[in-house]
Amino acid sequence: MNEVEKYIMEFPDGVRERLHEIRSAIFDLAPQVTERISYGMPTFDLNGNCLVYFAGYKKHIGFYPKAEGIDAFMDKLTDYKTSKGTVQFPLNKPLPLDLIREMIKFRVESYKK
Repeated sequence: MNEVEKYIMEFPDGVRERLHEIRSAIFDLAPQVTERISYGMPTFDLNGNCLVYFAGYKKHIGFYPKAEGIDAFMDKLTDYKTSKGTVQFPLNKPLPLDLIREMIKFRVESYKK
């Protein structure tokens, strides 16, 4: 079990399932990523650069697609709390996995330019 798997296992079942879904989406869309813990949260690197981070919290999942990832999807994030490079997905609402996948794809494409 690596350090990201250990991180995910620390959470209750419902949160753990969501973190696994996000992690799986990342590997599905960017199979060449490497994962590590940075700033205390799972970090996924592509070609030596941070692609995305995520983190579990008491009331939400934090997803960190960097500022450009938030800016590009601001019109689809109106129902969520956002900041410069972060979006919070509340645990009391369904996880918008399709939107998360779009954001991951966007970040992957940004490395091809």
